[in-house]
Amino acid sequence: MKGARTALRLLLLGLALGLGFLVAPGAPAARAEEYDYYGWQAEPLPGGGAGRFYSKPPQCLDIPADLALCHTVGYKRMRLPNLLEHESLAEVKQQASSWVPLLAKRCHSDTQVFLCSLFAPVCLDRPIYPCRSLCEAVRDGCSPLMGSYGFPWPEMLHCHKFSLDNDLCITVQFAPLALFLLSSVTKICAQCEMEQNADGLMEQMCSSDFVVKMRIKEVKSENGDRKLIGAQKKKKLLKTGPLKRKDTKKLVLYMKNGASCPCPQLDSLTGNFLIMGRKVEGQLLLTAIYRWEKKNKEMKFAVKFMFSYPCSLYYPFFYGAAEQH
Repeated sequence: MKGARTALRLLLLGLALGLGFLVAPGAPAARAEEYDYYGWQAEPLPGGGAGRFYSKPPQCLDIPADLALCHTVGYKRMRLPNLLEHESLAEVKQQASSWVPLLAKRCHSDTQVFLCSLFAPVCLDRPIYPCRSLCEAVRDGCSPLMGSYGFPWPEMLHCHKFSLDNDLCITVQFAPLALFLLSSVTKICAQCEMEQNADGLMEQMCSSDFVVKMRIKEVKSENGDRKLIGAQKKKKLLKTGPLKRKDTKKLVLYMKNGASCPCPQLDSLTGNFLIMGRKVEGQLLLTAIYRWEKKNKEMKFAVKFMFSYPCSLYYPFFYGAAEQH
């Protein structure tokens, strides 16, 4: 009876917080003492297996304002250690900060709910994991975007680690119909979304391996990607990074997953372009493209002071994804 009341309280709290929890029908009632928040040390993994052991007992604390990823998630208190084995707020802030740019890309409306369920889990009697369906929905919405920047879906977020939707877990929040309507709208290629200020430009430069001012000779489609072939002359390397002489002799860049999405900057190939990118497994991936505008003060300022700009913790762009040069 106590276990049933505990499950009911968790469900009601979840509804009050705006989070969807699933309780399996006929699930065995757990004893209340199993969920004694300050009493347990071993945390059972959602898919079974050995539990985790922490050096400090779990505690509840306010989500700090400078934890930008989760401060606006919809609840005020978080559990520490979290569900990614981070035992200090400093570690949580550092590693969560690199995921903030993903929220701005709006690849799935449940991205914040999913990530914060792990980085800053809601403070209840027991740890509440995301359902596998929530992980899969966010992964399917965001992994193509991450892939376009050369980052795979990270191992620490592999969806098989989470339970099927037959246990107490956080479910998908976004209505399937609305998701279908949103996905049916053709969006501008992620690499062609333009920052309008110098700080935004310099943040992009920070998270890019190289920055080049160049002309584009030709654009082709290849295996779902857009292939940009640079003109032989009139290119200026503003940030060289890992580029080798053979790379710069004939610049060929790939806009991952960009063959079918619109990119207004490439409607005309006349003039110069400001291009940023990363080198991944020997391939040059384009991460941002702008038409070069001499009279654009924001662009001029960003290029002039790019090396003196204090790059934030948003570099690398997504934490946990291994870079391969």
